[in-house]
Amino acid sequence: MATVFNVLAVLVMVAVVIVLVRGLINMMRGGDGMTSNKLMQARVLLQFVALVLILLAVYFTRK
Repeated sequence: MATVFNVLAVLVMVAVVIVLVRGLINMMRGGDGMTSNKLMQARVLLQFVALVLILLAVYFTRK
């Protein structure tokens, strides 16, 4: 079970990096502020999901 959470956590962390890079590109190009805000919100949400998955993986590994 812990392996599943590890794999999911890695996938979510990759998604965090992708959203972060998209946000940085949007800011460098002088894009819409609303888009930057939405990307930041998505990044924070993905980071929360990644943290929960990591904690679940640790929990199931210890049992």
